Amino acid sequence: MGVGKSTVGALVAERLGCAYRDTDDDIVAEQGRTIADIFVDEGEPVFRAIEKLAVHKALAEHDGVLALGGGAILDEDTRALLAGHRVVYLSMDVEEAVKRTGLNAARPLLAVNPRRQWRDLMEARRHLYTEVARAVVATDGRTPEEVAQAVLDALELKEA
Repeated sequence: MGVGKSTVGALVAERLGCAYRDTDDDIVAEQGRTIADIFVDEGEPVFRAIEKLAVHKALAEHDGVLALGGGAILDEDTRALLAGHRVVYLSMDVEEAVKRTGLNAARPLLAVNPRRQWRDLMEARRHLYTEVARAVVATDGRTPEEVAQAVLDALELKEA
């Protein structure tokens, strides 16, 4: 959350001369409501089922840079599908997360005691991110442009 997936993904796609897609945007467009609203109205299990379908559809249809929501890797089938792709885990520490997002209530999983919840989420997910990632790129203290270049370097990709 707030690591810069969308911003960095769009920059990487631009530098590679390919299309960019974000599954969170797909979900909002298809559902006609925000992700926060889906969480509040339907609960996390319903959102995760919607997310799983969106990710699987995007992986089947899209041939460019794809940004996934931070919880997409919770699903075992999704992790298996990602194994055949160049996945980058953009990492950051809690202090950077505070600076970037304010860890505010607009993030449904961080509504109460956001610092603690962010740490708990990362502890629960970090091993899943690294399991599917071909590369880990730290974003702390870097501009989106610097992170995009680090992604290209980590994957040994050349700009178009």
